Amino acid sequence: QVQVVESGGGLVQPGGSLRLSCAASGFSSSSYVMNWYRQAPGKERELVARITSTDETTIYLDSVKGRFTISRDNTKNTVYLQMNSLKPEDTAVYYCYAVRWGRPGIWGQGTQVTVSS
Repeated sequence: QVQVVESGGGLVQPGGSLRLSCAASGFSSSSYVMNWYRQAPGKERELVARITSTDETTIYLDSVKGRFTISRDNTKNTVYLQMNSLKPEDTAVYYCYAVRWGRPGIWGQGTQVTVSS
């Protein structure tokens, strides 16, 4: 079964850290552009970070630059999002999305991140 499964979300205090994981199965994530999106209540889903399949170029939402880092471990078929210095406005459901030209995109079910004291 082709799928991605997110994990690692939870409740954290402002200034804290979390590491999200996106485990791919049924396909090789190394040949896909891997993305992290998030959606807060009442807001549209937005792209947080992306890592390409070829040269592992990364891009980030401006508001997370310097705080979040996306990486991939192709031996584990997993992509990570390291989130540091978390702020209340980072509270959202975080989704992993795998995409490759000519193939249907693959969304995960999401993992909740709540930043609150």
